[in-house]
Amino acid sequence: MAASNMRDIKRRIRSISSMEHITKAMKLVSSAKLRKAKANFEKTQGYLSYVTESIKEVFRDVDEAPADYLAGTREIKRTCYIVVTSCRGLCGSYNSNVIKAAQRRMDESDSQPVLVTVGSKGKDYFARRNYEICQEYDLPPEDMTFQMTQSFTGPILEMYKNGEVDEIVLIYTAFKSTLEYEVKTVKLLPFEFEAPKEGAVARRQVEYAPSIDQVFNYMIPKYAELTVFGSIIEAATCEHAARRMAMEAATDNANEMLSELSLTYNRARQAAITNEISEIVGGAEALA
Repeated sequence: MAASNMRDIKRRIRSISSMEHITKAMKLVSSAKLRKAKANFEKTQGYLSYVTESIKEVFRDVDEAPADYLAGTREIKRTCYIVVTSCRGLCGSYNSNVIKAAQRRMDESDSQPVLVTVGSKGKDYFARRNYEICQEYDLPPEDMTFQMTQSFTGPILEMYKNGEVDEIVLIYTAFKSTLEYEVKTVKLLPFEFEAPKEGAVARRQVEYAPSIDQVFNYMIPKYAELTVFGSIIEAATCEHAARRMAMEAATDNANEMLSELSLTYNRARQAAITNEISEIVGGAEALA
């Protein structure tokens, strides 16, 4: 009985040891990908932030923007949600946090949801629940290029202009540090212009040529494309950070289990040896 128990413990030790090697290797791979993704994020973040903030600044200086882009000018009947998840698991609560935030936002809204999914995890979840998915992109966010981002933001903006959707909301994971990230929700369209606070600097007088409508029709797509592209890069960085943390925790748990199993095995082995010695001594005394 003791020998059978020891064999079971050794089998578990071999199994957990193999799993520990896998999680440790995945942690190293995720760490390397995280460094690359973080460098790409930091390199592009400065440029994207400057451009998007410059566009926002122009919007803030506008007294009469085209009505199509302003909040309150149309009833919100259909909302397009751009949900950015990953294509792979083993990254802790990364995907579930994004999906829960999107689900909660849709449940709280009275409008009909229309989905654009980046990453297969979000697509699979909402497809199983029969949500309307007008576009889906199964490539990992880290493989998405700016040209690919343009290819699906263009049709979304056309749907907005044609009145097929009345609101565009972006849901993704924002990077704070390698150990911390959070789900962020950004409303791309329509814009909500804040009234200047009392004592604030007065708006600048800006002249638009050839017309304000043509300028906005050019700038709005650029703003949307850059915002979505920046969020995808940021989400990819968060994914690798989450997977590295998950694999590190899994490796630590495996090491802890191996220590406990090794102790249990040594105790069982010691008990078996003690039992054999007792049998030998008992047999010798019987023959004496």
